[in-house]
Amino acid sequence: MKKTVILGALTVAGLTAGVAGAATLDDVKARGKLNCGVTTGLTGFAEPDASGEWGGFDVGVCRAVAAAVLGDPTAVEFVPTTGKTRFTALASGEIDMLARNTTWTFSRDTDLKFEFVGVNYYDGQGFMVPKALGVSSAKELSGATVCIQTGTTTELNLADYFRKNNMEYSPVPVETDNEAQQQYLAGACDAYTTDASGLAATRASLETPSDHVVLPEIISKEPLGPLVRHGDNDWGDIVRWTLNALIAAEEYGITSANIEELAAGTENPEVNRILGTEGNLGEMIGLDAEWAKRAISAGGNYGELFAKNIGESTPIGLSRGLNAQWTDGGLLYSPPFR
Repeated sequence: MKKTVILGALTVAGLTAGVAGAATLDDVKARGKLNCGVTTGLTGFAEPDASGEWGGFDVGVCRAVAAAVLGDPTAVEFVPTTGKTRFTALASGEIDMLARNTTWTFSRDTDLKFEFVGVNYYDGQGFMVPKALGVSSAKELSGATVCIQTGTTTELNLADYFRKNNMEYSPVPVETDNEAQQQYLAGACDAYTTDASGLAATRASLETPSDHVVLPEIISKEPLGPLVRHGDNDWGDIVRWTLNALIAAEEYGITSANIEELAAGTENPEVNRILGTEGNLGEMIGLDAEWAKRAISAGGNYGELFAKNIGESTPIGLSRGLNAQWTDGGLLYSPPFR
């Protein structure tokens, strides 16, 4: 999800200043594990199973970074965070990176002193309502009660949308996806609003998903991606290029099934540079030559992670849409590995 309305921004910025310049890579190596901030539980993106094992699309990014840096995709401590606590956890150094449905915005990038390393899901805010409500458009929600997570950009987007369309609404504040689901099912609100991907995940987890409708309107741009603290560019480079490696791997046909074969060398120089058989890219970021190979092997390339966790064959059923490769009409695009 998204962003706090900058109450407490100075506190977060102050915490960031306190840890700016810290050598996060050295800390992670000394600790022997990556501390990665995630949601408190969102189906398909980040949630623990019955045995406490975390899985999901965002979790896959955390595991890829751990594999690149530590050689072990399981060497991750997952730290659940809410919309309110996530930024303090990152700024204070409690977590090394945040991979939690967080929208890249101007103020987060500058005033809150964080650095977004890229976008792993292009999204937009939408609405979900009970089918029995008989509503087919968000513009029919005038006078509705709306469940909305506090500490997120959805609050501002919602206010803007209703004001622009001369509609009234009553907000029902919640702190987590689980609380939002409970309030929504209890009838405390007529509609639930959040990122469309989050609505799809919530709907898929309901007992009878067909009893609920995600309305067609998308009222905002929500580029979601991992972020780190300002002040440690070396660590930011590692997380950024790990994400890029997953995206580029899909473009160049590097998969969890063929990566060992391709790592023996190919006729494609870009593939060779990614997998470490040519050049010295790993050395440039303080890692060995096979860092990207390990990252991709951890859970597969971007497309494999998408299909396994949130794709059309999963209960969430998301199509690639804007999140398709640029060669397929989407927005996914990694800078060159050279």
